[in-house]
Amino acid sequence: MNPFLATFLTLIAALAWLRLLDFAAAGGWIESRLSRKIIHIGTGPIFVLCWLLFPGEWYDRYLAALVPGLITVQFALIGLGVIKDEASVKAMSRTGDPREILRGPLYYGIMFVLLTIFFWKDSPIGMVALMMMCGGDGVADVIGRRVASPRLPWSPEKSIAGSVSVFLGGLGLSAVILAVYVTLGIFAAQLGEYFLPLVWISLLATAVESLPYKDIDNITMTVAAAGVGWFLF
Repeated sequence: MNPFLATFLTLIAALAWLRLLDFAAAGGWIESRLSRKIIHIGTGPIFVLCWLLFPGEWYDRYLAALVPGLITVQFALIGLGVIKDEASVKAMSRTGDPREILRGPLYYGIMFVLLTIFFWKDSPIGMVALMMMCGGDGVADVIGRRVASPRLPWSPEKSIAGSVSVFLGGLGLSAVILAVYVTLGIFAAQLGEYFLPLVWISLLATAVESLPYKDIDNITMTVAAAGVGWFLF
């Protein structure tokens, strides 16, 4: 496929996903906190699967990175109040304050841009780090708030159920994405060869996510996952 057409289709897919959840949250069909996490979980797999549309030009990664880059700029402008978008604010903030978008959602988008440029589809490192951020951190909040379990002694706002969800969510989503790439012949190794590295990366990502640092999970656990992946893959 033409790389510019691939970029356009990737942008359409990302915007359609975001606007669908914005519309659902604005219409009261789902609560804003849940819509925020559904966006968090689903955006990564959609984006990484869209990488398969790109034909293999040297500049493909930069064109692909434009998509989260443009959306991240939009997030920043909404958070700063330059753009008024109540649907997006309701879908991506906890309290309805647009400045919240300048923290978690903004860091989320920045990680997408950096990992796309540095790793791209030539390596599982970037996509696994993204899946840890999406499937791990995203699922943790959804499950952690709905399943009663003891709190972590070093991080009272987080729970054992949430940490287990980080591990399983990150591991599961990473395995699904790698299975697609292995099946299509993008990666030569067998899927089973990735299992142990994924377990170690998921364990580290879980440990980092459990730390009591608010709003920077999207940076800390993603960088940690990429760092370990660099040595294991």
